[in-house]
Amino acid sequence: MTTNSSRSRLRAYRSLRPVLPYVVLLTLAGVCRGQPLPPSRSFNGATSYQTGLGRHVLPLRPGEIAGKLSQPVAHSEIAPDAAMTAEVRMAPTRSSFLANWKPVPGAAGYRLDVSTDSAFRSFAAGYQDLDVGAVTSRIVGRLRSGTKYYYRVRPYGLGATRMTSEVMEVATAATADGLVINPTFDASITNSPNAAAIESMVNRAIALYQPLFADPVTVEIRFRYATTSPDGSQLPPGAIAESFYVVYYVDWADFITTLAGDTKTTNDVSGYQNFPGQALTNYLVPAAAAGRALGLETPPAMFANGTVGPGGPYDGIVTLNSSEPFQFTRPPNSSNYDAQSAAEHEIDEILGLGSYLGGAPETTDFLPEDLFSWSAPGVRTHSALGTRYFSVDNGVTKIIDFNQDPYGDFGDWLSGPCPAPSFHVQNAFSCKGQFADITATSPEAIGLDVVGYDLIPALLPPGGLGNISTRAYVGTKDQVMIGGFIVTGTKSKQVILRALGPSLPLDDKLADPFLELHDSSGALIASNDNWRSDQASDIIAAGFALFNDAESAIIRTLQPASYTAIVRGAKGEVGTGLVEVYDLDEAADSRLANISTRALVQTGDNVLIGGFIVFGDKSSTVVVRAIGPSLTAAGVDDALQDPILELHDSNGALLATNDNWMDGPDQKTITSDGLAPGDSKESALLANLPVGAYTAIVRGVNDTTGVGLVEVYHLD
Repeated sequence: MTTNSSRSRLRAYRSLRPVLPYVVLLTLAGVCRGQPLPPSRSFNGATSYQTGLGRHVLPLRPGEIAGKLSQPVAHSEIAPDAAMTAEVRMAPTRSSFLANWKPVPGAAGYRLDVSTDSAFRSFAAGYQDLDVGAVTSRIVGRLRSGTKYYYRVRPYGLGATRMTSEVMEVATAATADGLVINPTFDASITNSPNAAAIESMVNRAIALYQPLFADPVTVEIRFRYATTSPDGSQLPPGAIAESFYVVYYVDWADFITTLAGDTKTTNDVSGYQNFPGQALTNYLVPAAAAGRALGLETPPAMFANGTVGPGGPYDGIVTLNSSEPFQFTRPPNSSNYDAQSAAEHEIDEILGLGSYLGGAPETTDFLPEDLFSWSAPGVRTHSALGTRYFSVDNGVTKIIDFNQDPYGDFGDWLSGPCPAPSFHVQNAFSCKGQFADITATSPEAIGLDVVGYDLIPALLPPGGLGNISTRAYVGTKDQVMIGGFIVTGTKSKQVILRALGPSLPLDDKLADPFLELHDSSGALIASNDNWRSDQASDIIAAGFALFNDAESAIIRTLQPASYTAIVRGAKGEVGTGLVEVYDLDEAADSRLANISTRALVQTGDNVLIGGFIVFGDKSSTVVVRAIGPSLTAAGVDDALQDPILELHDSNGALLATNDNWMDGPDQKTITSDGLAPGDSKESALLANLPVGAYTAIVRGVNDTTGVGLVEVYHLD
């Protein structure tokens, strides 16, 4: 958010404001964030949500800004990029493809024809003799899926007008799925000496996003290279880049229900089970594109001048400041900012990243990213003071820290001094000479995944169990925690195992967990004490960095077989610990199945708590068992003599309970499936469970204690 004062321009870099039908409620020279107005159920015809205007500014660092305040804003473009004709590659989508052609020496520009007819007796709408300027590639959009198209170009200038290229052909993808970003370049780019380099850079950026997300959404973005905002006002001093975008005010409960119903990736499953139990604000405010990714009626509504209203063709507008030293090819030198990183940053804003924090007055309504803001495991925070970080598993795993510097955007990532030791697209401040891209495992992609999009590499397989965890008291000798799991199928599978203790929000927690992985013969495969001592870079890259350095983790690729994870105190300590197994390769032809954990069952917080996830596109039938007395025959001296079993959903609601399995309604089915417990006092439940996260709790009848075993078997 910005105001007319210089200080406010420096301090506030995001604004949101609701917009009434056909009326612009703000002047962009003095944007402010205000309270949402009541939703208009008839606004825009097709939508029942009130629109708003969002604005984000990527700033210089405070020290760099101070040096510019006394300088007049001047238009001083850098020299045209020498490598502007580098070829860009992008796979065709359902409604677009990238046209490439070879440069013609001396050509001042090119005219493009696109047709479904190889003889060009008709043309695709908008692509007859289209002047695309002095570029050698162009994204052709708004096409039909599964259709073959032909294109050709004619150079003009210096006597080349009569030349026509060979006819090239390409087919759009025969699918209804996949993200599509349609760029529009305004005159500030097409008339720039850097036009070819800028358009090529934008095309490269878009080519990174489209293969990552499965959502059947087309996003319309207008790109500019200027010293002014879309309405003609000067960019704030120190602005490197800026984005305007459309937002919609959606009732909290409606949005949460819709988001929870979009559980399609591993990030969704872990992230969506920890939503607040009650509304924290009246509305959640997704970007228009993110709303459509969830199936909401949130169409584009922005005009070329940045105003919002019915019929606006754009989801957002990106402006790169042409008075700043941008470089459009890589690597950027130490004197230039990387243009593509800045463009990707603003694309992320238009797609839906960002926080409500910052500015005055602050809006009281969250953006979707605010649902994943934590200060400690289990402790959600929305304060601009102290520490905040992005996490999708109840704050247990810190993916990245949020920026808390008021001169930057609170929805961006924490940025260290330049050169940044860890440079990301969404860093709150850019650094000359550094660059980054969105990738399948980057914080930006994970963020977009959980605010409404579906990250293709994280899509869940058709069905099964996964991402298992158990919390229990870790003793010594036979009372250590032992987790068992099976890799089924025909191919190897990469998994990560983690042992947590110090970061648990409990008093009696295991101070220094030690983790071992054994094969079915009992042979030791790997062990770890402190996770940073081994495989730290792989663990961080996988998005599973632990909150405390004393906790443990192991990444291994395992062949189909049964395995055991053992958690004990590194120096014989005792306390409550948590063991987890996560599937890092859901696409592999193998599954995690038939999971179990053995540990000491006590009372209060120290009962045996097993978590598991049902994933896929359909419900799964499982058998959950609580074993105690029959462990004595396996050599366990202090076995739990009478376990009772509870099954809870992700909200903590009790789904079923059982004391003695033979008294339950499913004892015949459990027996016929070969899963009858060995003792009548043991417990078992049969349940058909929809996709989601579940918890099995084992305690002793009348608060008795002893070593118990919780097991989950997948029957489908």
